[in-house]
Amino acid sequence: MPYKITDKCTMCGACKESCPSEAINEGDPVFLIDADACIDCGQCVDTCPTEAIQEEA
Repeated sequence: MPYKITDKCTMCGACKESCPSEAINEGDPVFLIDADACIDCGQCVDTCPTEAIQEEA
């Protein structure tokens, strides 16, 4: 299931650094996840200090 980054994102970059498929890129005002590149591993969710990453419904 794809993930999304909410407005709780503080642009710290922890998720981008932890992503093994390089699916996370800097956006404005929050980081963005490329759903086509995401491998649904959940590492970004575990790494995010502000709990800004959620599964998309």
